[in-house]
Amino acid sequence: VAGSRNLTRHMFLWGLSAVFLFAFASLYVQIPGLYGNEGILPARYQMRFTGKTLLELLRDSPTLLWLGPRLGLNTQQGMELICLLGVLLSFGAMVMNPLRDSLVFFCLWALYLSVYQVGQVFLYFQWDSLLLEVGFLTVLVAPLNLLRQTPSRHHDAITFWLIRWLLFRLMFASGVVKLTSRCPTWWGLTALTYHYETQCIPTPLAWYAHQLPVWFQKLSVVATFIIEIPAPFLLFSPIRSLRLGAFYLQVLLQILIILTGNYNFFNLLTIILCFSLLDDDHINFWLGYRKKMKCRSMKSALSWTAFLIALTVYVFVAYWATVYFGLEINWEKKSLSSKTEFTYYQFNGFLKTVIASSIWLGLLSLFWEVVTTMLRCASVQGIFWKLLSIAQWAIFASAAATMFAISLVPYTYIEYESSSSIWPSVRKAYGTVERYQLVNSYGLFRRMTGVGGRPEVVIEGSMDKNSWTEIEFMYKPGNLSSPPPFVAPHQPRLDWQMWFAALGPHSRSPWFYSLVHRLLQGKRDVIALIQLEESRYPFGKQPPAFIRAHLYKYCSHPQQWWRRQFVEEFFPAVYLGDPVLDSLLSQHGLKDKVQMRERPETLVPRVLRLIREHVRTLSGPLVLWSLFSTAVAICLVKGLFSMPPRDSKCEPSPTEPKSRKTEDTAPPGAQGDKLQKDSESPHRPAEGDGGKNSQRSPRKQK
Repeated sequence: VAGSRNLTRHMFLWGLSAVFLFAFASLYVQIPGLYGNEGILPARYQMRFTGKTLLELLRDSPTLLWLGPRLGLNTQQGMELICLLGVLLSFGAMVMNPLRDSLVFFCLWALYLSVYQVGQVFLYFQWDSLLLEVGFLTVLVAPLNLLRQTPSRHHDAITFWLIRWLLFRLMFASGVVKLTSRCPTWWGLTALTYHYETQCIPTPLAWYAHQLPVWFQKLSVVATFIIEIPAPFLLFSPIRSLRLGAFYLQVLLQILIILTGNYNFFNLLTIILCFSLLDDDHINFWLGYRKKMKCRSMKSALSWTAFLIALTVYVFVAYWATVYFGLEINWEKKSLSSKTEFTYYQFNGFLKTVIASSIWLGLLSLFWEVVTTMLRCASVQGIFWKLLSIAQWAIFASAAATMFAISLVPYTYIEYESSSSIWPSVRKAYGTVERYQLVNSYGLFRRMTGVGGRPEVVIEGSMDKNSWTEIEFMYKPGNLSSPPPFVAPHQPRLDWQMWFAALGPHSRSPWFYSLVHRLLQGKRDVIALIQLEESRYPFGKQPPAFIRAHLYKYCSHPQQWWRRQFVEEFFPAVYLGDPVLDSLLSQHGLKDKVQMRERPETLVPRVLRLIREHVRTLSGPLVLWSLFSTAVAICLVKGLFSMPPRDSKCEPSPTEPKSRKTEDTAPPGAQGDKLQKDSESPHRPAEGDGGKNSQRSPRKQK
C-alpha cells in the first residue's frame, strides 16, 4: 500500500510547471511566422465576430482571444499575451511553492486551450491534447491554497488515480493501435529498422541506433509491445513492487525515445504522469532516507510474499513473450530470433476481452481508492476536520467517477464493439465537454512511414528559373553532411508539418501554398521559422522570383549522415501573382484579406512589441533552456538557504521539552506549512525525520 504523497505531489506539480513553460515558450517564438497577420495561417481568420454576445462566443469556441479587442489587441498580439502569461505563471510555479495551486493550473489549462482553439494544423498533435487533459486533471491534484488549514489530503489517492488511469490509456492504446493498424512492419517486428531514420526530427544518436543489428531491432519491438500492452495493467496492482516495476519500465522507454528522437515535451510529460505510481517512501529512498519499521517480522513476511507474487508475474510475462513472439536464442550466431506467433484475428478477439476487462479493472481500482479514502476520512479526529475531510472526499470521488465515465468514450475507440456498448448518456456527456479537451483518444506510431527511405520535401528558389538554390531548414534533414540536431523540448512546428507534407501529395497540405506565397513575398517572420540567421538563408537580400519543391528519399549513410535520391516534383515552379498559386490560395481561404485598420498603440501592445524585439533573434531551444536553467538556479539557491545547520540534531535533547511540546501541539495549518517547507529541502525528507511520521495525521502526532 502506498504511503503519503506530499513529495510525490511536489515533484508532479513542479514537473508539469516545467512542461507548461516549455510549451508556452516554444509556441511564443513561432507565433509571428505561424499565426501572425503575415504568417502562414493567420489566426485572425479563425476569429469571426458575428455579433454574438461574449458568452455565446466562448460557448462556440472557448478561447480568451475573444477578449483581445477589449484590450486593444489584434489576434496575433492576443496570442502573444496569452503565451507570455503562460510562461510567467509556469515559471512562477516552478520557483514558488504557493503558486503550485489548483487555480494557477486552471489558468494554465485555460490559456493553452485558448491558443489551441486557433492553432489549426500546427497544434493538432496528440501531445497538445495530452497536455490539456493533464492540465485539467492537475486542477484536482494541486492543493487549493485558500484552504491551507486543511489537516490532511486523503483524497490525493483519488486524484492521483485519475493520472494513473490517463497513463494507462495512453500507453495501452499506443501499443494496441500498432497491431490493429495491420502495419506489416509492426507485425513483422521490423518497425525499428526504419523508425530511427524516418522519424520526423531524429537526434544524432538515432544514426547510431539505426546501425544496430536486425535481431536487436526486432527484440526492441518485442520489448516495446511488452511495455505498452501488458505492463500498463501493473499500474493498478495492489502490490507496490509491481507498480514500481511498471514505473521504471515506462520511464526507461521514454528516456530511450528522448535520446533517439526530438518529440518536444511529450516524453517528459509522460514521465511526469509516471510519478503517480510513486509515494514519499520511495522518493526518500532515492534521497538516502529509509523508513524505520517497528515490526520487522511483519515487514519481512509481507515483503517476501510481495516478492514471490511479483516474481510470478514477471515470469508469466516472460513466458507469454517467449510463446507469442517466438523468442529463440541462436548460440552460434550470438543472436536472438523473434517472430509474431499470433494472427490479427486472434489479437482482435483478445482485444475485445481485454478492453472489457480493463474497464472493470479500472472501475474496481477506483472503487478501492474511494472506499479506502472514505475510511481514512472517517478516522480523522475532531468533528470539524472529519466533516471537512468527508466533504472533500465526496467532491473528489464524484469528480473522479465523472472523469472515468466520460473517458471510456475515447478509450474504446480502439475496439468497435466495446465503443458501441457505451451508454448513450455517457456519450452525450462526452459530446458536451469534447470541445474543452478534457479527455482524448491516443495511439502513437500507428503505422511506420518511410519504408525504404524517408520522404523529404526540399524547397528551391530561383531568380531566373534556370539556376535553383535549395532553402535549408534549421532542424529537419536537408544538408547531406549535416547531423540532425537536439532540439527537444522545443517543437519547430513548421518542420514537423513539412514531414507530414512529404507523406502525400501537396493537395493534402494546403498550408504549403501559403508558405510558398510568404516566401515569394519575403516575409521575415516566416523566413525566421526556416533560418534564423540571415546569412544562411540564400534569399535574405531579395526574395526569390520563383519557388518550386522536389520530393527526395533520404536514407542513412555509413560514411556521412545522409544520402538521397530524387523521386518526383512535389510542387511546380510558381511566381508571385501566378494564376495557379492564386487559385489554390483562394480555394482554401488563404488569400490575403483586407488588413484591419490599426488602432493607436496602447500600453499593452507597446510592451508586447518590445518583448518581441528582444526575443526575435533568439532560437527556440535557447529561449527554452534559458528560462528553465534560470528557474532551476533559483530553486537551487532557495534550497541552499533552507539547508539545516550541520550541527543540528534530528532528535530534541532532553533539556528541550518545551520546544518539543510546542512543535507537537502546533495547529494543523502550521503543521502543514512545516511539512511543505521541509519537502522543499533537497537534503531532508518531507516529514523532517526520515518519513517516520508519514502515516500519521497532524492530530495523531499530538
